[in-house]
Amino acid sequence: MFFGEIFGPDLLIVVIVVAVLVFGGAAIPKLARNLGSAKSEFEKGLKEAKESGAKSSDVSDPKSTDSDK
Repeated sequence: MFFGEIFGPDLLIVVIVVAVLVFGGAAIPKLARNLGSAKSEFEKGLKEAKESGAKSSDVSDPKSTDSDK
């Protein structure tokens, strides 16, 4: 089964109508704005994690200490 067959334009219209009925017309832009800001915060966190991961790979392994010898 292809996703195009499952998630066609008719299903998209139904989802939009249900969202408007559940959340109300005025809440939809706020919901979309919040989703957009959550996405950007998530991407920012991923970028920071990659940068800190690259910096921490330069540091020696904290599990191996001199007291283990």
